[in-house]
Amino acid sequence: MVYSELVAEFTDSVPCGAPEGNDVGDTAEALRQARDEGQGIMNALRVLVLEDSLIIAMEAEDILRLAGVDSIDIVGSLDQARAAIAAERYDFALLDINLGEGMSFGFARHLLDAGIPFGFVSGYSDIRDFPCDLQHIPLLVKPFDEKAMRDFLQRLLPAAA
Repeated sequence: MVYSELVAEFTDSVPCGAPEGNDVGDTAEALRQARDEGQGIMNALRVLVLEDSLIIAMEAEDILRLAGVDSIDIVGSLDQARAAIAAERYDFALLDINLGEGMSFGFARHLLDAGIPFGFVSGYSDIRDFPCDLQHIPLLVKPFDEKAMRDFLQRLLPAAA
């Protein structure tokens, strides 16, 4: 089960309604208006997010949607990421470096071979600790906000910005 399915299962179990001033419907409407007004920085891309922390993955998903990404698949393991790449075509990927099961550097090399652009998302800010052949890959340092994600996406996909 991928994170997207887990999120759907969880949200289906949460009672309707939100505390005063925290209406999810208002937030969703604001997102739609921003996209309609052309505030997104890209159009209709399919993105793979490899992240083992559901909270961080959901944060990335929200910000990517604000940036104009329509289709986002979230996976939490290298096996799920490999299966997703085999089954679907992605325009780019965001990879957490340190997954509970190991590092994503091998998968990153697979994406390079497949010609799929990607960037790393990590709490590690020193790329000199990365393998030499991957030190040129854009890095988004956690924790991140919308501005940091937009700057990162512009480095990752300069033609889309």
